[in-house]
Amino acid sequence: MIDASGSGGNQSSNDVAIDFVRFCHRRRRTGWPELYDEMCAVARRGLYRGWGFAELAEHGVAFGLAEMPRLAALVAEVSRVDSARTRREAVAARAVAAPVTVDVPAERSGAWEAPDRAAAGS
Repeated sequence: MIDASGSGGNQSSNDVAIDFVRFCHRRRRTGWPELYDEMCAVARRGLYRGWGFAELAEHGVAFGLAEMPRLAALVAEVSRVDSARTRREAVAARAVAAPVTVDVPAERSGAWEAPDRAAAGS
């Protein structure tokens, strides 16, 4: 299971990899392989903690062909967890928003009725 703490203190390489993928996934909500392009763009620009490819590699995030299966699995897990969290938050938000009841006077509760032409003196 993914740790959702997001603490920046003494993180393991796996925590950093999860946080990096989550950062990229929140920037561009997509799955593999499209998210790989986003992760490369983030690394190229140093948008995550100012880290480029070398710093990310030092923390266990590598972009080489040999690392792709691990990175793809991590993307799938982060996407799954974030999607589940989003669904839970949406359900909770709907539960908090209580339905509003409006009292409508009886004369206004029916369907709209056309005026009686005979009564109008046509």
